[in-house]
Amino acid sequence: MTRLRGGAVAAVVVLTAVAGCNTDKTKAAPGPEKSGGGGAVLTAVDSLTVKGRAPKTGYSRARFGTAWADTDSNSCDTRDDILKRDLKDVKFTGGACRVTYGLLEPDPYSGKDITYKRGASQVDIDHVVPLSDAWQKGAKYWDASKRIALANDPLNLIAVDASTNRGKGDGDAATWLPPNGAYRCTYVATQVAVKKKYGLWVTDAEKAAMKKVLAGCPSQTLPTGGNPTKAPDRFRAK
Repeated sequence: MTRLRGGAVAAVVVLTAVAGCNTDKTKAAPGPEKSGGGGAVLTAVDSLTVKGRAPKTGYSRARFGTAWADTDSNSCDTRDDILKRDLKDVKFTGGACRVTYGLLEPDPYSGKDITYKRGASQVDIDHVVPLSDAWQKGAKYWDASKRIALANDPLNLIAVDASTNRGKGDGDAATWLPPNGAYRCTYVATQVAVKKKYGLWVTDAEKAAMKKVLAGCPSQTLPTGGNPTKAPDRFRAK
């Protein structure tokens, strides 16, 4: 009887941990593969270099190349690639690239259901690690091809509610998190994965904020995949 009770208690503990971790799994946009559990994510956080935020001097969007370049050579620009990946019931015009309609159900940042119509500005493609934040934490010193790769890497991109995203700016995990609490573990884990992949650093406050969020989801997985960290030679930042 003692063994039976111990097993039952262990089962309850395991189920509770899983339930408390990634309650957002059904809300996450399709995309990168995932690797390992919470241990892998926290190990990745601890592997990141910690430094202060450098000045924003010299930053411009153009430093990361032409917006939504077709770096994967599939004849569709990056924005449409992400819309196709993240929206449901997608409709096109002029072939299989130009997305003109789709449903974001739900938006990961706000939890709301949003209908996308091209030109209506209700859906943004967000850089999970903002380009300005990346510039201040290492990207300033990269060559053009690496900055272009970051700006167009599906690992770092997600379709989200435009109005919610506009409040993010270039905030990191210490200054901005999605209002939808159920998505925060996935959001932070994605930031960790991108910063590890590209060798970007974090501030002390940012690292502490990341660990605080991830402590609440011990079986959160670490996203993987995306594009190479160097864009093809034909792409050059202006």
